[in-house]
This record gives sequence, structure tokens and C-alpha cells, in this order.
Amino acid sequence: MNSAESFAAICLAAVASDGVLGRDEARSLRVELDFRTPYSSMDEDVLVDLFDRLLLLWRQEGTEGLVRLALPQLSLEQRETALAVATQLVRVDRVLEAEELAFLDQLAAGLQLPEGRAKQILEVMDVLHRDALALDQAN
Repeated sequence: MNSAESFAAICLAAVASDGVLGRDEARSLRVELDFRTPYSSMDEDVLVDLFDRLLLLWRQEGTEGLVRLALPQLSLEQRETALAVATQLVRVDRVLEAEELAFLDQLAAGLQLPEGRAKQILEVMDVLHRDALALDQAN
């Protein structure tokens, strides 16, 4: 697995972390990758083939196994971004299931980021996804 496959694998694992890979989640995954290098320049057939292979690995290895295979291929910067994008993907439906929270905790630990960095990324994503204007509506 190269770094592009590994990054996509982490993203796939995030959307499948609750055990279900629905149409809306697949669409969100596609949107997150569409504007990133190298996915933005991939032919549709190449991208479909990539996800077919990753889905097969996911079915064989499970979410944890897919992540375990992917992590060694990613640089520090790629691991940081993978955590942020994974967090974005699990939060896209605005509902965090227990399985998704557990996935993010396990991913953050497995990424072996510098002390406090994973927590910092997760906190920033919490701020990004906070429904801040709803607070005005409540008052």
C-alpha cells in the first residue's frame, strides 16, 4: 500500500467505523478526497479500482486491520491530516456514535503523533463542528 492508498484507507475506515458504509458516507468520503492530491487528478476508473481494493481489504481485515495496514505508509504530516479528515468524516452526519468515538480514540493513539498533537487536532475539529449559532437561538 502506498501513501495515497493508505490515506484513502484511513478515510474509508472512518466512514465505516460504525460498521455501516452508507451512500451518504460514501459521498462524503468522495467529496473529502476530490480536492486533494492525488485523488483530484485520478481518472474515475482508477479511483473506483482503488476503493474496490480498499473495500475488499476492509471486508477481509475489518476496520482495525485496514488502519493497521495503512499507518506505516504515512508521514507525520499525512497522519495529522488523516486524523483531521477522519474526524470530519465521522462528524458529517452531526451524530457521533460510540463506535465512531472509539475509532477516533484508537486512531489518535495509533498515529503516534507528538505529545498532545492528536488532542489538539480533535479539539480544533470540535470547534469546527460546534453548532455555535444554535447557542444564539437558545437565548
